[in-house]
Amino acid sequence: MIRCRSQWQRAVENGYARLLMTILVSAATIAVVLVIGLLPRRAVSLPLYARQTGQPCATCHTAFLELTPFGRRFKLGGYTLDGGDWKGPPFAVMLQPTFTNTQAAQPGGAAPGFGVNNNFVLQQASLFTGGKITDNLGAFIQGTYDGVAHRFAWDNTDIRIAKQVNVDGHTLLWGATVNNNPTVQDVWNTIPAWSFPFISSALAPMPTASTFIEQVYAQQVAGLSGYSFLDDTFYLEFGGYWPLGTNTQRALGIIPTGESPISGIAPYWRLAAEPIFGKHAWEFGTFGLASNVVPMGIVGAGNDSFTDIGIDTQYQYLGDPHTVTVRGAWIHENHNTSASQSLGLANNSNNQLRSLNVSASYIYDATWSLTAGRVSVGGTPDAALYGTFTGSPNSAGWIFELAYLPFSHGGPAFWPWLNFRIGLQYTHWTKFDGATTNIDGMGRNASDNNTFFAYIWTMF
Repeated sequence: MIRCRSQWQRAVENGYARLLMTILVSAATIAVVLVIGLLPRRAVSLPLYARQTGQPCATCHTAFLELTPFGRRFKLGGYTLDGGDWKGPPFAVMLQPTFTNTQAAQPGGAAPGFGVNNNFVLQQASLFTGGKITDNLGAFIQGTYDGVAHRFAWDNTDIRIAKQVNVDGHTLLWGATVNNNPTVQDVWNTIPAWSFPFISSALAPMPTASTFIEQVYAQQVAGLSGYSFLDDTFYLEFGGYWPLGTNTQRALGIIPTGESPISGIAPYWRLAAEPIFGKHAWEFGTFGLASNVVPMGIVGAGNDSFTDIGIDTQYQYLGDPHTVTVRGAWIHENHNTSASQSLGLANNSNNQLRSLNVSASYIYDATWSLTAGRVSVGGTPDAALYGTFTGSPNSAGWIFELAYLPFSHGGPAFWPWLNFRIGLQYTHWTKFDGATTNIDGMGRNASDNNTFFAYIWTMF
């Protein structure tokens, strides 16, 4: 009894020591950033494209990663706009040191090699390349070291060819994209690859259920689609995704264990309109992905299938110095699980999911960002498919974030490509994996997964 108490006491002391060290390191870093922020500075943008275009960050972003109409046009144009005087190689670096605290400790640790709470980690370190290759060809290519899983892998990749033509008095921008993550090619911050929260903790509990289009196949597939953008207003895209082989995935740093790969080609579509009235931009659209699926990669029992259909909208007020963005997306998934049922991986032959993500941001001078968001997922109970204690996939919560971006109008004179997003984020769960209380059968409540998350998102 005394020995157990002593071990518990040491664990608590170690936890507080790590927390204190994290606070001190974070405070010191923020102090340095504040001091640098007062120094004279040039106007530049995010590192890779800043050096290419010579544009300030606030030209393309209200507060990165959120795009302005100009930023959306730059991406659809194939990342080819130039104008800067940089002659060096097209590379940039991203670092994400983070701190995670959950309301209750996570038994067994937040992840292998991490403590039960108050964890500090370099969550990601990424290397980027891309930008303009030719007048009509450009790219966004990312490779990432995962500081939680301790491995390096390819990350979001989007290679484009694009050209603008005039058709009977109308401006038509057409193009094609090769990418590795459904929705990563999109230019609105409403759908999965770029929706709020733009960063979240890799060491906090997350709901079990999600629709297939919500990052399930990120970096596991290759996709090709063609698109058109008429009069800077009407957007249409259609294409498909096919699975990468297990050996190819391993070579690219992806661990394919437990995947349910696409069978054949999965069609993807996107339709949107964004009329702009002075300082106001309003987008509304639809998107979707459908496919046959090999459950857990087990052949011989046939295939499951799914169809994900989403609707989304985004409003932006682009004032100076005040900017407001309101985003929303709703996704409905119909999931035929007959093959999974025959394998004992599902109780039902058919399941449905509904996902909602809405958020609103106020941004002052592209420097301070305050965001509140609501996330939820719900659908057909299926204990075998989701593995939850209740059998239900239902989860819901609120996310609040305050971020400071000191260099949106340009980095310090001695290092003009430097950029920071320093954020404090709080997630409050009202329901988690189908329940509010006793979500795991061992007395843990949804609120025990409430998360305080701090990060210093650094790019140069």
